[in-house]
Amino acid sequence: MVAAALDATPLVGHPLLDRAVGAEVLVKHEHVLPTGSFKVRGGVHLAATLTPAERASGLVTTSTGNHAQSVATAARLAGVEATVVMPESAPRVKREAVEALGARVVIHGAGLGDAAAHARALAAPGCYVDPTDARIVLGHATLYLELFRARPDLAAVYVPIGSGTGAAGACLVRDVLAPDCAVIGVQSEAAPAVWRSWRSGAVEVAPAHTRASGLATTAGYPSTLGLLRAGLSDFLLVSDDDIDAAARLLATRAHTLAEGAGAAALAGLVADRATTAEAGPAVRARAAAAGPVAVVCTGGNASAEEIARLAVA
Repeated sequence: MVAAALDATPLVGHPLLDRAVGAEVLVKHEHVLPTGSFKVRGGVHLAATLTPAERASGLVTTSTGNHAQSVATAARLAGVEATVVMPESAPRVKREAVEALGARVVIHGAGLGDAAAHARALAAPGCYVDPTDARIVLGHATLYLELFRARPDLAAVYVPIGSGTGAAGACLVRDVLAPDCAVIGVQSEAAPAVWRSWRSGAVEVAPAHTRASGLATTAGYPSTLGLLRAGLSDFLLVSDDDIDAAARLLATRAHTLAEGAGAAALAGLVADRATTAEAGPAVRARAAAAGPVAVVCTGGNASAEEIARLAVA
């Protein structure tokens, strides 16, 4: 159903990016989708699977932006109402995009945790759309159906992690179509809640001070944690400055405008390559022989502040 509504996104190599990174890199350009983010895939799948209660009462969710647009799209496709609670930290451009899709936006709380609690209080029973709803995860997984059908030979794919739905979908599809491919998660060290949860095996909370709004989760998610622990080959933390540097690489070497979360996968790859370069020659040789890698540019909804930082050397 997702394939019927959305065209497959480009999977493209960029020679200048390869040279800058020191590896054969394929970029999955999800930012070209209608809402500027891979998360619209979840909204399309959700729209086709709404319950009678959801159709009668409308949808309520919380998000810093891209999931919000996904649910707003679902409501629009299904002809139902949607309310999105966004924290005060949500970028204005994303608030406006949600409203343009026809959803009602409520601003509440300093962070995602406060906004989520308020959204649950507003929702009718059974009508709160959790960002990690299984229907959302399955919609997001279609990205990786496209990716692994096109390139089952990938050595690794780097995936940014906020709630973890994209990475969970990557692991599910990888296990079937490309079992030798490593799925590597990437999160900002300024919002490490999911990384901490992955390390400990229990849902943990942590402050989110990252500039990358799409990664600004304050707690792990029980519904994706098990999949991430079972499926991720590694989980990297990168700095916000690393993410900005990766966004500049995408802009100057791959003609791609990415928001922070959309550049995080490349930041993880660059950090990984730097670590490998510091290792011994045998490790470097194995990395070079492993094959091509992919990074997922999950979103292009860059704020004015993010665009301005592209010019900072």
